[in-house]
Amino acid sequence: MASQDILIGIDAGTSVIKAVAFDLDGRQLAVASTPNTVRLGADGAAEQDLAGTWADTAATLRALGEQLPGLAERTAAIAATAQGDGTWLIDAAGEPVGPAMLWLDGRSAPQVRALRASPAAAPLAERSGTALNPSMQSSHLLWLRERQPERLARAATALHCKDWLYFRFTGERATSPCEGVFTFGAWRSRAYDDETLALLGLADLKRLLPPIVDGTRHHAPLTPQAAADCGLRAGTPVVLPIMDVPATVLGGGGVAFDREGRLRRVGCSILGSTGMHGWVSDRPEDIRPSAEAGYTMLMPLPGAQARLMSHMAATLNIDWLLALLTDALRLAGAAPPAKGELLQRLNAMVLEAAPAQAVFHPYIADNGERGPFVDGDARAQLTGFNTTLGLAGTARAVFEGICLAARDCYSALGPLPEEIRLSGGAARSPALRQLLASVTGRPVRVSHREECGAAGAAICAAVGIGLLPDVAAALPGWVDAQLGEELTPPDAQHSALYDDLFPVYQDLAARGRPAWQRLAGLRAAHRPTSPNTAQDSRA
Repeated sequence: MASQDILIGIDAGTSVIKAVAFDLDGRQLAVASTPNTVRLGADGAAEQDLAGTWADTAATLRALGEQLPGLAERTAAIAATAQGDGTWLIDAAGEPVGPAMLWLDGRSAPQVRALRASPAAAPLAERSGTALNPSMQSSHLLWLRERQPERLARAATALHCKDWLYFRFTGERATSPCEGVFTFGAWRSRAYDDETLALLGLADLKRLLPPIVDGTRHHAPLTPQAAADCGLRAGTPVVLPIMDVPATVLGGGGVAFDREGRLRRVGCSILGSTGMHGWVSDRPEDIRPSAEAGYTMLMPLPGAQARLMSHMAATLNIDWLLALLTDALRLAGAAPPAKGELLQRLNAMVLEAAPAQAVFHPYIADNGERGPFVDGDARAQLTGFNTTLGLAGTARAVFEGICLAARDCYSALGPLPEEIRLSGGAARSPALRQLLASVTGRPVRVSHREECGAAGAAICAAVGIGLLPDVAAALPGWVDAQLGEELTPPDAQHSALYDDLFPVYQDLAARGRPAWQRLAGLRAAHRPTSPNTAQDSRA
């Protein structure tokens, strides 16, 4: 048998499924990807097909095997992280019970509003460490019980995306401590919690919850059928890692120790289509849950958890801006350049533009906002401009808005971290790197690792099969070696301006909420009836 010198990390995102091969020292060897499809409905639905997600994952692994000869024999272990939250129901036979409800699904917003307005909201946040929002499986189950009870009656297990893939790989029904606890548990006990379920009003659905499995201590063999589907070797160890966000925090440099071996307060910002910001701590006194917003996610380190705040749309705002520019060029009869070239020009324009010509709130996601406040009706707004605001000033306002949203999330978590490690698509943007540093007043260090989530999953696999004694042992080679040595410092003059602008940004957002609610009512009253449409959506 060939030497087993490869770890496979899978990151099954909302729009793209990636399979990445790493050597045992953390060097990326090859990557394969397959587009994913989201079915969006006018009622706020965002769904994916369970069987299709498995088929696409298997196809991605087969494609990876075409790049690396002998992959099946060389693979030491597999771990698949995936998009978080959401609800993936299966029956007693392991067959899907309808489509998956994704984290993007907004149909449970009324149930969330009612529960957040109830006396249960504060004790729920205190016990679970997480504020309820429409992305979570708990809110989906409340909606399903009210609107589609027959689906719940047929269901035997409620999984998340990575859990579904683990089930298809191994036949085991399980979830990780990360999602299991922040959704249905108590972060201090690191287990399911009956009081949390009672506060949610879901005690009767405890039967749907799979066992919680720590992937750094447990693995299961790849079944013969899954091996045939994926082009891999039956019996290959499969590890259930943490979900995509904490996996990216781990792979992207959000876990750092000082010389005495204590965890540092290092910020980690993941700016992809959505934005996630926070830090990791093993000190319980650092965790101050809020009923308004935020997650507490258990990390695969003794007593450690990530305190995180997410805003729904980050680079989605830039995609919207690029689409507008493309439409304008076509309207003018010009052929638009390739997206990469257009984005490069946009970055240069933003860096040259004067700061703070207008205030942009980047709430462009269809299901509103979830951090640092939860409001399914929130919508993007451009405020404070006049006739002198040109394209460059508008573009800069959009980029600034993404960074102001990041600062808003960090501020809700407590004191700003000493340094911010940046990963995700935005890490490649010079404008966003500089503006994030200036808006937060903190230096920004970029992770050059292209697939941080898959790397975080592969680290869990390495620990799970005993190649590494613990996660900390992986950091020098897998994480620290991928961090840029240079930090992007804040622009002192611009930082002073943004310090003054930030409370204005927050005040305008607070004042916008009654108007967003009224607009949502108008849209609902005049919404045309239309069938669900399938389209690509990026995580």
